Amino acid sequence: MAVKTGNSGQIKVDTAGGGAVQLVGQVRGFSLETTSDTVDTSTIGQTARTYDKTLTSSSLSVDALWDASDTNGQLLLDSGLAIEFELYPTGSSAGEVKFTGSGVVTSKNVTGTFDGLVEASFSIQVSGLLTEAVI
Repeated sequence: MAVKTGNSGQIKVDTAGGGAVQLVGQVRGFSLETTSDTVDTSTIGQTARTYDKTLTSSSLSVDALWDASDTNGQLLLDSGLAIEFELYPTGSSAGEVKFTGSGVVTSKNVTGTFDGLVEASFSIQVSGLLTEAVI
């Protein structure tokens, strides 16, 4: 198994149906989580529970250094806005993995301290299926 680093990762966004996705600037990290709901299918007489998969859901969080001039990236990520996104965890070269989807920005948090950098974090609830493909 090849070990990968995230230093070449990229996240691109656009308003849903707005056109081409644009690179989000100053990204420091990201987290993509996919979960699956289950339903208990156990019946009388079984000695162990059994389950079936039902619905899946995904969410994406992005951490960045705040960049108020990133009008095609960070400034598109306002709470309540519907977006389309592409996540390239290890870069956008041929042979790398790409995740695509659409969703709603559920939170935007900008923080700063007197002795540190101004940082931003964004949370996106994916709507519908998340697509994973090799470039």
